Amino acid sequence: NATHSSADEVLLGFGAMPCDLNLSANGDLIEAAANLFGHLHNLDARNMPIAVAPIPNTGLGCAINDRLHRAAAPR
Repeated sequence: NATHSSADEVLLGFGAMPCDLNLSANGDLIEAAANLFGHLHNLDARNMPIAVAPIPNTGLGCAINDRLHRAAAPR
């Protein structure tokens, strides 16, 4: 639920906001779901922590948030 990133992070955005990569600049959850894995791989390749903007927790947003929580879980 980041609204900005620190100097040592990259920001995965959602909606109209400054960020390193945006799941959907217009807030479309279908577009965001389609971009999720590619954008996460792209940001992960930068070897920096990833901050993620809030995703609405309704409809398809629930699935996106679930995947983000799983990706952030300790391994």
